[in-house]
Amino acid sequence: MLTGAVPWPAEFAARYRREGYWRDETLAQLLRGPAGSAGARTAVVSGGGRTSYAELDSRADQIAAGLRQLGVVAGDRFVVQLPNTVDLLAVCVALFRAGAIPVLALPAHRRAEIGYLCEHADAAGLVIPGVHLGFDHRAMAREIRGALPGLRHVLVAGEPGEFTALTDVLAPPAEMPPPDPADVALCLLSGGTTGLPKLIPRTHHDYVCQLRGTAREMGLDDSGAYLAVLPVAHNAALGCPGVLGALRAGAKVVLAASPAPDEAFPLIAAEAVTLTTLMPAFLPLWATTAGLFEVDLSRLVIEVGGARLDPEVASSAEQALGCTITRWFGMAEGLLTFTRTGEPARVRHATEGRPLWPADEIRVVDAGERDAPPGSVGELLVRGPSVVRGYYRAQGYNATAFTPSGFLRTGDLVRVTPEGNMVVAGRLRDVVNRGGEKVPTAEVEDHIRAHPGVKDVAVTAVPDPVLGECSCAFVIPAGDPPSLRDLRDFLTGRGLAAFKLPDQMELVGSFPNTPVGKVDKAALRDITRWSAGGGEPSRLQ
Repeated sequence: MLTGAVPWPAEFAARYRREGYWRDETLAQLLRGPAGSAGARTAVVSGGGRTSYAELDSRADQIAAGLRQLGVVAGDRFVVQLPNTVDLLAVCVALFRAGAIPVLALPAHRRAEIGYLCEHADAAGLVIPGVHLGFDHRAMAREIRGALPGLRHVLVAGEPGEFTALTDVLAPPAEMPPPDPADVALCLLSGGTTGLPKLIPRTHHDYVCQLRGTAREMGLDDSGAYLAVLPVAHNAALGCPGVLGALRAGAKVVLAASPAPDEAFPLIAAEAVTLTTLMPAFLPLWATTAGLFEVDLSRLVIEVGGARLDPEVASSAEQALGCTITRWFGMAEGLLTFTRTGEPARVRHATEGRPLWPADEIRVVDAGERDAPPGSVGELLVRGPSVVRGYYRAQGYNATAFTPSGFLRTGDLVRVTPEGNMVVAGRLRDVVNRGGEKVPTAEVEDHIRAHPGVKDVAVTAVPDPVLGECSCAFVIPAGDPPSLRDLRDFLTGRGLAAFKLPDQMELVGSFPNTPVGKVDKAALRDITRWSAGGGEPSRLQ
């Protein structure tokens, strides 16, 4: 087990093996079955090109061998920041086979986030595109490498500049010792509710368990096709069952750059897509534009999660699209609850359903962590065969994030219906859920306070008709205050990802406080008319 990761207690590990949840399968084995039995079958459709299972399997082997020639050893961490391309899948499988650990970053992350991940993971390498959507990732890598001499390798999928091209890493395939199924296979990012994101170490055991179970529940097999319209680095599009679950099942993976209907619907039609994952903010757009495209969606199942889904929106969208909508609640830490395709619409649209496995233990507790009365709202605690027992290198945080008996304190408020379906009522922790992207307010506040025109700041969620929530920065100025555009430019210059930039800004003289002296963000969220002059807050149009 990777130093800094928390293993499952021996009695639980033995139980999960005995009951068949953990089957000693590893992610290094991805592609092997289909490549051997049906190598010519299409594995990935991306950017107008097609890659067979045999080709993808061979490319992963060549990259793995090349990494070993570079001196990469089992347990090395590589921060991987690639868009939805076949390179991303090949690199991940290659790292699994080399025994190295991908730390999956989002394409939208910038210097602040990527630099932090490289430092916190003590990364041996960074994998990036050259230029993506106008942003030069090589310039970012140059700054990060200058600050982190331990970052030995920068691999570029594209024109490398002074770094190493991914194509130059390829080497003849070589035999490699298989990873231990109990070892950490990859690191995902937490929602970051308490500042910078925590690293979530997922083992081969628990992640394969997740892939296998979700593919089975969604009916994804080698006759199906999964469309990734969300960033594959998201757990939702990666492993629920996502692209890795599709590859394990021998299905076809279809990669899109975005959820835009003019890209997604032609791919659904051309590739006979049977399963995809979508954030709620895009569902009405799909419903209103589907009629513009000649596409039969009757075989399509859409997993909707990442933010609150209005049952009426789900119902009307399902009717307009002619598909089947399932509602999901999950986290990269491993908990997945969702509705199944065969359940009544009232269940699929109005609840988050049941956990993935019978072995997933759910507790709903009151403020004293006593079991709440049946049907009442309380904090969700969970443990199970896919739920991690701790964050990476976070001993102090783990002591509060997990109970002594190993239950994860999720910070989410839920209730369970008499039928056993979960309904999410809210959350305890302070984070803005911006269309499915989790914006940690503490991290953003720390960056804003560095602005010379800011004395103090409180960032909170405000309702948004499209995204569900957007962020508003309540700023106490110091002297000449910044405009919203100035503030956003300042944060961009500090390397903050675009989705974390405040959407609105309000200048205030002071903050409302709770009885114990903390900033009362609930009171800030309740404000509907704003300070001096009673006008609306500053918002970028």
